[in-house]
Amino acid sequence: MSLQKDAVASIGHLALIGNFLPRKCGLATYTTDTFTALKGRYPDLQVDVYAMDDHPGRYDYPPEVTGSIPQQERVAYLDTARAIEKSGAKAIWLQHEYGIYGGAAGEHILALLDRVSIPVIVTLHTILEKPSADERRVMEGLLRRAARVIVMAEKGREILERVYAANPRSIVMIPHGVPDRDFVDPDTLKAQFGWEGRQTVLTFGLLAPNKGIETMIEALPAIVEANPDVLYAVLGATHPNLVAHEGEKYRDRLKTLTEELGVAANVEFIDAFLEHNELIDYLQASDIYATPYVNPAQITSGTLSYAIGVGKAVVSTPYVHATEILADGHGVLVDFGDSAAFAREINALLGSERNRVKLSERAYARGRTMIWPVLAETAMREIESMVLAKPRRLSKTQSVFTPLAPDFAAVERMSDMTGMLQHAILSVPDRRHGYCIDDNVRALMLMTAIEDMDEQVRDKWMTVYAAFVQYAWNPDHRRFRNFMNFDRTWCEDEGSEDSNGRTLWALGVTAKRATAAKHRDWAVRLFDETASLAFDLGSPRSQAFAMLGAAAMLGAHPGHSLARNILERFSNDLLALVEETRRPEWEWFEIVLAYDNARLPEALIRAGMMLNRDDLLRTGLSTLDWITQQQTTPEGRFRAIGTESFGRPYADPLPFDQQPLEAQATIDACAAAFKATGDRRWVEEAVKAYRWYLGQNDLDLPLATAQDGGCFDGLMPTGLNRNQGAESILALQLASCAISGLSKASESVAGPERAVA
Repeated sequence: MSLQKDAVASIGHLALIGNFLPRKCGLATYTTDTFTALKGRYPDLQVDVYAMDDHPGRYDYPPEVTGSIPQQERVAYLDTARAIEKSGAKAIWLQHEYGIYGGAAGEHILALLDRVSIPVIVTLHTILEKPSADERRVMEGLLRRAARVIVMAEKGREILERVYAANPRSIVMIPHGVPDRDFVDPDTLKAQFGWEGRQTVLTFGLLAPNKGIETMIEALPAIVEANPDVLYAVLGATHPNLVAHEGEKYRDRLKTLTEELGVAANVEFIDAFLEHNELIDYLQASDIYATPYVNPAQITSGTLSYAIGVGKAVVSTPYVHATEILADGHGVLVDFGDSAAFAREINALLGSERNRVKLSERAYARGRTMIWPVLAETAMREIESMVLAKPRRLSKTQSVFTPLAPDFAAVERMSDMTGMLQHAILSVPDRRHGYCIDDNVRALMLMTAIEDMDEQVRDKWMTVYAAFVQYAWNPDHRRFRNFMNFDRTWCEDEGSEDSNGRTLWALGVTAKRATAAKHRDWAVRLFDETASLAFDLGSPRSQAFAMLGAAAMLGAHPGHSLARNILERFSNDLLALVEETRRPEWEWFEIVLAYDNARLPEALIRAGMMLNRDDLLRTGLSTLDWITQQQTTPEGRFRAIGTESFGRPYADPLPFDQQPLEAQATIDACAAAFKATGDRRWVEEAVKAYRWYLGQNDLDLPLATAQDGGCFDGLMPTGLNRNQGAESILALQLASCAISGLSKASESVAGPERAVA
């Protein structure tokens, strides 16, 4: 089978994002040429074009443009993401340049990419060696999201690796595309432009100060002295941004300079943004192409590429792209701003037709490797490989959603006699990161939740995790420490508010549910000693964790005054937060979403049951209802709030990266809601969240490894984060315990049979 048929069969449908003609800029020309090359080489390939629009309503886009994206309207990026997802496109090819996307340094394009699940390839038209903080953030976001990154010069590859720590395997160098034109004698085309009998030097592109036109004009007196009939043609409209700022003042200054130097008769300013074919005609009719650019760091020049493509003798300043494409005798380089050098080298070429033609032929030979069909084939090979490398998904009709039985194997794999290690490389514990109390208190709670477990095994590991918690208590600071090195030295004197609140939660649960009296007694004692720290907690989540512990303690010991005080104080605080931040479309405790979201309504629901307060139950249920809506896809699946959503005020949640902790929190909260109301709707919500682990998610990929009780760390736009850290494994196992208990309570969920792997 041919490459063409292979590529179309495996891809079939591509989304192309960038500027597009009739918008007048180099990137619009490039994107349009890319589209034309793809359709010319692969006529059966469906290419949907999404054009960036800096002036909505101004451009009369051709039928090839599927949709436009108003540059500054963030919601339009999100709408486009949904359109691409629904379209059936297999990949996105993004043309990136600073200044064409909205938001700080163009960050709106990241919002689009974070809402699609298909692979992305990005062509970088500018790569900054010294980016601003926002420019670095956006570039790093693109590099994280892109399966492939196209650079147009080897220097671009070097900068990406050195400055941005890009993965070398994701970078591919594909030169700027050039038109496929015959090599012709310039004199055969000069008549149509009125250039008969004149030796012509051309510079073309949008007119702006960074093009260095002054350098060439200042070189002209010496050139004219040796070649009186020479014509310097400056082809191109003034850059639209410059026109908006100062009109045509820059062009007028250049004209004035030609008059002052006495070379006005040797300079022709052609103020036009030309159609593609006419532009190439001008190039082919010229004898020499000059690029006197002033920016040494310029990595890409479409105009220079076009000149090489049609076989022009080029004299250029040594910016990055020129030094690479003109290397090995394919052009002439002179210093920046050196008018005398431009005059010398141009006179030498005009004075020797043999040398000029020889240089032109060498340039044309290099240009054959850069023609648009070659670019299309090279890019399609990369797109095809990244599409085929995308992880295999489960069939949407495959029934693999029977809940898993709780399985301690992966937890034990991550544990030693100190406690449970934090992180893993794939499934192997990574001792470099040591331990944290957050994971060990979760493991402690798991020991109280697994019903069918050998009691000797339970006793052994419950004691290990309890000992970690006991040792973490720092009485001098009246706080629990969190992070411990592998050598059992502490990284801090006190841990975060969350880790302290989560520890109180685990102590309350252990006091209520531990099977052995010795562990229950220990938990009550340490809770009584430490729980007053809760009143210093300011974070709503850390307060919610402490409330869950207090509710459990009050369930075990109804007269426990400290637990009751914690519940009463923080319940009222959470109610006040909802009242303060509530909007018609925002029924939540904060103006942002974050991690463990469902723990907040769960804390109110459990407090409402323990304190017999309907107001707490009502608010807990209404906020749980709201957050479950935010976590539901249009198809009705659970979608964990992505980490990219964190900290964005009153904003729609983004889908990636999705973490296992969110599904577990939702299941627990729904179990509390079912216990409080008996409404089976909450059972259905819990089951929906649990099925996320098993493959009913945005990517149709299971996170649970059913054969060994493991769980992958997250759902990324391009697939799974295949590491299996403690938090993820514990989230799955605690979720399995919770869904099993809910199954028995409701008699509406299948029993905890092991799912088909």
